[in-house]
Amino acid sequence: MSREQRGPNEKLGTVLALAGISNAGLARRVNDLGGQRGLTLRYDKTSVARWVSKGMVPQGAAPHLIAAAIGAKLGRPVPLHEIGLADADPAPEVGLAFPRDVGEAVKSATELYRLDLAGRRAGSGGIWQSLAGSFAVSAYATPASRWLITPADSSVERSVDAADDTPARVGHSDVAKLREAAEDARRWDSKYGGGDWRSSMVPECLRVDAAPLLLGSYSDEVGRALFGATAELTRLAGWMAFDTGQQEAAQRYYIQALRLARAAADVPLGGYVLASMSLQSTYRGFADEGVDLAQAALERNRGLATARTMSFFRLVEARAHAKASDAPAAGAALKAAEGWLERSRDGDPDPSWLGFYSYDRFAADAAECYRDLKAPRQVRRFTEQALSRPTEEFVRSHGLRLVVSAVAELESGNLDAACAAGTRAVEVAGRISSARTTEYVRDLLHRLEPYGDEPRVVELRERARPLLVAPA
Repeated sequence: MSREQRGPNEKLGTVLALAGISNAGLARRVNDLGGQRGLTLRYDKTSVARWVSKGMVPQGAAPHLIAAAIGAKLGRPVPLHEIGLADADPAPEVGLAFPRDVGEAVKSATELYRLDLAGRRAGSGGIWQSLAGSFAVSAYATPASRWLITPADSSVERSVDAADDTPARVGHSDVAKLREAAEDARRWDSKYGGGDWRSSMVPECLRVDAAPLLLGSYSDEVGRALFGATAELTRLAGWMAFDTGQQEAAQRYYIQALRLARAAADVPLGGYVLASMSLQSTYRGFADEGVDLAQAALERNRGLATARTMSFFRLVEARAHAKASDAPAAGAALKAAEGWLERSRDGDPDPSWLGFYSYDRFAADAAECYRDLKAPRQVRRFTEQALSRPTEEFVRSHGLRLVVSAVAELESGNLDAACAAGTRAVEVAGRISSARTTEYVRDLLHRLEPYGDEPRVVELRERARPLLVAPA
């Protein structure tokens, strides 16, 4: 459905010409982006012609999909006003700001938390569906540079007049509850995936519990701890959104998590958020930017972070180098990551959020690096090490490792072993809610298409069918 504006939409026509996108090309891109969010759209070149020449305004998520499609071609975010669609039920650009002022940072974060709830109440995917496909790696540039320049605020003490809906004074016990919630969420996420209902309570916790505390009164000491705990929860919300395919929501949570980590004066935590941004950027096909973000985390943490933390940052850097097909750089980063890990000790003051990281996680990511570098022998070696750990606590990771193992076996010419590992991966994927795991399985099946008539492949495809048709 569309509604009509007055006269042609010259802004849209101008930007389309600038981007070099035809009417048919834009329609196809919008339909594809909609399909990624479960929307069935059937726009064609005539639809686009009406938007441009008659000023028709498409309803629902379409204006945001149009902006995302054009932005992807231009390599930068495209706001709705630039294409003449600012009146089309706009979703605010909330969560993308990285304010210099602490008070503005609190406002930016709490606005994001409230928006998520509004999206849930709206139904049918809410605000995040309307922002479908709007991930723009360039949105990370300002947050990363401002964090590098000033990774800690000078003071975060806050005093407000007591009110019925404002805590009189925030204390360490309030912060402890947030940290406990973060720990519970990390455990559920690892075991059941970011889409599990227990994991999805994190945005609700941010709105109901964290936001009122951020708006309350606290000393500088308590405030630092409060910002740190909230940054952990916000990064977790981003990670879960990333795991369920909501890239645009993840990006906004990550930006706010980085800003909160700066208010906490927690440089390692800020590095962890940057590493999460790096992984997302690499996953989305922006490997060079992924390298930059990982190296930003490393640079500010020299002499500050523990050996195990530095190992993880170098591992994330290796992932980006491998995706960029830079074998020497990836190898050097992997060697450095392993060296840092060997220097770590059980008594080191490692942050609680790094509890997932041990040698088996290093081996798993090393295997993915060598998969991207098309070195199946190395993939097999590291995957065997990664799969040696019990899976009760890290179910999703086990499923991802099985898929990587299957790919390595396939590239080595071992179809039986590839199908066996793939079957085990499908079984694991069916027990969790993770769009990322499903994408890994889909990629494996695509690689198996040349062997599509083989009974083992047919059986695997049938086993995977319920997983691939189910909502992510």
